[in-house]
Parts: sequence; C-alpha cells; structure tokens
Amino acid sequence: MKTIAALQDLVTAASLDIGPSAAELDAIEQEMPLIRAEVALLDAQIMTIDRPANELDTRRVRRARNRVLAARRDLTNRAGTVQSGGAA
Repeated sequence: MKTIAALQDLVTAASLDIGPSAAELDAIEQEMPLIRAEVALLDAQIMTIDRPANELDTRRVRRARNRVLAARRDLTNRAGTVQSGGAA
C-alpha cells in the first residue's frame, strides 16, 4: 500500500492575512472621488431600468455622467497621465 503525501505546502489563514500596502491605500484614496461618482451614476441608471425615464431621471443621469467626467479629469490632471477609457 502506498502512502499519499501532499505535494504543496498547506495554505493557512496566516499566509492569507495580508492587507493592502500604504501605497495601495493612498492610490485608492486618490481615486475615491471617481469611485463615488461612478457609483452615483450606476445608481441613477439602475433607477431607470424597470420604467421609462422621465425628465427628472434624465437630468439625474446626465448630472451623474458629468460628475464622472469631472472626477476623471481631476484625477488625470493630478496624475499627469492619460487614463484608459477616456477621450484623447
């Protein structure tokens, strides 16, 4: 009878208990205005999924899109680089 042995080390909770670095947290913090604007846009779009959009809904979505564009512009200007997904 042959014995069966594990070929890899066991994965323990201690090895998975790592968090984001300070640099990653700073990057997330700088992107937070854009994240919030994108969530607001998504909320405005979700509200109009199951019914026809009225004038108020249309304005809400348009304003949310404008906030996303402004947040992308501000983030890009702070970073000094062009982000993917934006206009050239």
